[in-house]
Formats: sequence, C-alpha cells, structure tokens
Amino acid sequence: MPPRADAAGPAGPAGPTVLAGRVCAVTGAGRGLGRAYALDLAARGALVVVNDVGSAVDGSGRDERPGREVVERITAAGGTAVLSTADVADWAGASALVAQAVDAFGRLDVLVNNAGILRDRTIAKMSEREWDEVVRVHLKGAFATAHWAVRHWRERAAAGAVHGRLINTTSVSGLFGNSGQANYAAAKAGVAAFTAVAAMELERLGVTANAISPGAATRMTATIPGRGAEPEDDARSTRWPAAVVAWLASRLSDGVTGRVFLTSGRRLAVAEGWHAGPSGDPVDDPAAVDEVVRRLLERARPEADLSGAERVRA
Repeated sequence: MPPRADAAGPAGPAGPTVLAGRVCAVTGAGRGLGRAYALDLAARGALVVVNDVGSAVDGSGRDERPGREVVERITAAGGTAVLSTADVADWAGASALVAQAVDAFGRLDVLVNNAGILRDRTIAKMSEREWDEVVRVHLKGAFATAHWAVRHWRERAAAGAVHGRLINTTSVSGLFGNSGQANYAAAKAGVAAFTAVAAMELERLGVTANAISPGAATRMTATIPGRGAEPEDDARSTRWPAAVVAWLASRLSDGVTGRVFLTSGRRLAVAEGWHAGPSGDPVDDPAAVDEVVRRLLERARPEADLSGAERVRA
C-alpha cells in the first residue's frame, strides 16, 4: 500500500526534496510533457498519481501501458506513484482521479492539468466532432478535475491552510492564435481565462492557480509541419517546462497566482494578457466610429505573433 503523505514542509531551498510529501496528480502523464512532469516531481520527493488513458494524439484508443511504465520507472528509482486510467473529461472520471489521490495518500496537494489531444483542421474543414472532442479534453477536462480538487481543498481549508496548487496548461496557440487550430486555440484560451477566475476564487482557501504555456518536442509537436517528436537541441527538452511545474507545485511559489508562464529552453516569460489600450470618446455614428477606431489602431500595439513578440507591420 502506498505511504500516506505527511504534512508538507515550509518553503525552502530547491533540491531533491523540495516537494517531499507533496501529493501531485498529473493528467496525461504517460507520454511527453506529462511524463516528464511526473518523473521530475517524483524525483523531487512528491507522491505522484500518474493519470493517462493511453490514447493516440487524436484521442483514439486506450492503452494503460504508457502510464504504467511511468509508475514503474518512478518506483524503480525509489519514488512513490500510483496509476490512474480515469478519463478526466468525464465527470465521474475526474472525481475518481481526486478520490484515488486521497485514498492512496490521504490528500491531494497539487493538480497538474496536462492531458490533451489534437485534431487540427481549418475552420471550413473542421467537423463538429473534431471541435467538440478537443474542447472536451482540454477545457472540460481542466474544469472537471479542478472542480473535484477544489471541493477537496475546501473541506481541508476548514482545518487550516491548504497550500494547494492548480497548474493548468495553455498554449501559444490559445494566447496568440495559430491557423488550423481553431478548436485547440479556443480551448487553450479558455484554459487561460479559467485559470484567472480560479485564482480569484481559490485565494481564500490558500490555493494558487497558474498556467504554463510549454514549448518542447513531443509526439504532439511531431504533427506540426517542420517539427519533430525528438528534441533537435536542448532548447526543446522537456526539462525546462518540468522545472517550472516543480516550482509551481512547491511552497517556493507561495503567493504567485493568476499568472501564465511561457516556458521552454529558449526563454521563461510571464504572459501579460489582455490590457485596455488606447481609447477615445464614444461616438454613435458608424462613420465617426471608423474615424476614431482608425486613429486608435495607429496608436495600439501590434498583435503578438506565435512567439509572443509584436507582429511586424507591413
């Protein structure tokens, strides 16, 4: 039987035990970034619930072997982990994930929402099902697991500080847009907005909510033209986003909430989100609106490109 978690210690220097005793559930942890997160969290002392349904990139199929391999690797290295094959986009499945963490380890401290699929199409070619399935996994999956985790944290908060962590996954596609990914971008934009709301609601419980937009070479990036599944250089290694997830999961990140971090081997940045830009007096005539808006657009910052930098105006 897996050991029960002791009370998590206070924030301290980063190291192999920075997450000692922290109970972390990672969704989509059988491959790619989720796998890297689970292995890294366990190596730093966390007790890990490895959640994965073992589907293909498009969400089809089921195979528990990837998740089980991660659990076996963690335990072989002296860590502690259990396998969850629950579908986190299913209401009962999300509940089962949180319940398994509590049953196995006594509580849940950290929820890392990483599970996702891709079904890229242009808007004209995308089917209703392709839209629904991607939104279901990314956006509903993040909400469903968070719902049950928050209910757990709310119960614990009655007895004292929780120091819980909700870590969601957004994307540059959701933050800045990317052609051919309307379903994925909309879902990931929703995750970013959901994270902002969660941060507001959970602060009183002693729980932080943040999101990361990770950049790394995985089997999902292999579906994007010009990118491979394996890192061509260290900048595309999963270790960079994994370190940020570990920091967010630990007490080192106390007080940081409602933020989105862009993380890869090339940079670590804070996304600044939507801000009100140049403004003018309201007008009630379309021709006057056109005149005012044209002036405002000349003063406004250009939209960001996929890297987050300002687009170069033609």
